Amino acid sequence: MATITRYPFVRHIRGTATSHLEHRVGGEVRHAGPGAAFWFRPLQAVISEVPVDDREQAVLVRVRTTDLQEVSVPGTVTYRFADPTAAASRVDFGIDLGSGRWRETPLETVGAMIHGAVWAAVTAAVADLDLLAMLRLDTAELGQSVTSRLTADGRLAAIGVEVVEVRFAVLRPDPDVERALQTPARELIQQDADKATFERRAVAVEREAAIGENELANQIELARRQEQLIAQKGANARRNAQELAAADAIAAEAEASRTLAVANAKAAADRAVGQAAADTEKATLAAYEDVSRDVLLALALRELAQHLPSIDQLVLTPDVITGLVSRLALPAPASTER
Repeated sequence: MATITRYPFVRHIRGTATSHLEHRVGGEVRHAGPGAAFWFRPLQAVISEVPVDDREQAVLVRVRTTDLQEVSVPGTVTYRFADPTAAASRVDFGIDLGSGRWRETPLETVGAMIHGAVWAAVTAAVADLDLLAMLRLDTAELGQSVTSRLTADGRLAAIGVEVVEVRFAVLRPDPDVERALQTPARELIQQDADKATFERRAVAVEREAAIGENELANQIELARRQEQLIAQKGANARRNAQELAAADAIAAEAEASRTLAVANAKAAADRAVGQAAADTEKATLAAYEDVSRDVLLALALRELAQHLPSIDQLVLTPDVITGLVSRLALPAPASTER
């Protein structure tokens, strides 16, 4: 957009490098050119500003194929104003001399003309195609064909428009038709997906079977090893019992031998002691053979006194003393020769 500076009685305008300014006074061109800057009087001047940079216009064309199906053809048209003087003379690009803005909407007007030209070119390019051929059409080739037709279009040339390039996106039929066309491909994809699922499940079943067999083999091997362990433990227990029994037998035999030896030794000692006691008794009796009766009685009393318990008091009656004295007074009997 041009920049307008106000001064008393006159004004100054300065354009940009991408805009063509054209100054007319009384129908005659006074100033013209891109990036122009000049003075003007607002009461006499008519100024137009035409952009000279590349611009893009979105288009959407709906065409009917030979099998009576509608297809949407979205695209983008790149164009420029190659002859801004012709454009200013055919389309109102006049600007407000106070604000510098367009008084009308010239770009919308040119866009409508471009859209109509694109529709005519696309319709002519695909007039003999059915739906499937239309959908299989190369969008790059379609763009080149439409670009050639627009370049040769006299209506666009008359307003100074030069079409640089036309690009089309994906061609799309009606939603219902598109879903119907997608169904076979989706079925094939679904079949492939189901096949892959079944194969994956089969592989999973095989792996599960292999895992089960491996687990069963492991359990069998574990049971076999447990059986071997139990048998080994039993053999070890029997060996330990046998060794313990043998040790107990040896210990019992040793104890019996020791007991027998002790008993024999004790018996021998008892016999020796008895024999010594008998010999002593025999010697004692032999010593007492020539002793008188009174002496033997005294010795007997002394021996009895040694073995009697302690007597604190002894009471002797006359009867006891008399009988004892009488017995002591009796003469000793003569010894009998053997």
